[in-house]
Amino acid sequence: MSSLRNFLNDSVIVHPPGFYIIGFQKLPFIRVYFIFLAFVYVVTVLFNTLVICIIVFNHCLHTPKFLAVVNLAVIDVVLNTCTIPSMIKVFLVKDNFIPFNLCLVQMFFYYAFATLESYALAVLAYDRLIAICFPLRQNSINTLRNMFCIVALSWCFSTGIIAFSAGIMTRLSFCNSVRVFSYFCDYAPVFRLACNDYTMQWYVASLLTFLLLVGPFTFILLSYVSILATVFRMKSLDSRVKALATCVEHLILVAVFYIPIITIFTIGFYLQLINPDQRVLSLSLASCLPPCINPIVYSLKTKEIKNRALALVKKIFGTNQRKSKP
Repeated sequence: MSSLRNFLNDSVIVHPPGFYIIGFQKLPFIRVYFIFLAFVYVVTVLFNTLVICIIVFNHCLHTPKFLAVVNLAVIDVVLNTCTIPSMIKVFLVKDNFIPFNLCLVQMFFYYAFATLESYALAVLAYDRLIAICFPLRQNSINTLRNMFCIVALSWCFSTGIIAFSAGIMTRLSFCNSVRVFSYFCDYAPVFRLACNDYTMQWYVASLLTFLLLVGPFTFILLSYVSILATVFRMKSLDSRVKALATCVEHLILVAVFYIPIITIFTIGFYLQLINPDQRVLSLSLASCLPPCINPIVYSLKTKEIKNRALALVKKIFGTNQRKSKP
């Protein structure tokens, strides 16, 4: 009789109308946190859009390095757009119901662009690797066409594998709870609500953690090992300092993105030692802050972008001052 019940559970797929997002229930001053997130979102959109416009409308910046930078800026805008407005709607407006299909769409966009963020940082590490370790061959190795192919490949691979991951969620039945304890339609909290076997989804989530986070992070570490080896072979101290100075901002981005995410996924997903409220808060901060910090720490600190941004600001204020004069 039990085997017949298991067969029916596996063969009859039951999808609910939707899910209820119920994170941040016991955290004090949660309204202040969401006001802060709204500020983070505005900064993310303004500064990343500024970076995109400066690079797109200045032909002298159409180089492999700035293609990688504009790729990161586009990913930053989309990543925060697919989470922060939804979080404000859910927890401030108290409209926490999300339809089943829309839940899968949000799940796809979040994980696809979080993955692309990971690969974008690896692409920037590749750019630094070629520039420092192969300076004489940089223009022949790291061409605009090659960089475009690398970026396009990362987009195809990331969106394809995340589409598969979100697609297999449709094979799960949800016959009991539809309350997702997170700040969006999170992959693991959703598949754990299923009343049939979710072993495949668990293995896919485990594989993706290594393939999409640990893989790029390992590449970045190996790149910097090669960079350090090259730098310490340089005879001039000034050359060493200049080479390392070009890597500082990128290392800050890597630390801000990878350390919190890997820590939370390791402790929360595998060991399950973290408090659920703390997990939701930490994960939301870890995913929302890097897209806000990236253009400030990296893009706008780049000499070429900074000069053009300052010129644009002076031009705008100069025009306004001339208009205000009688």
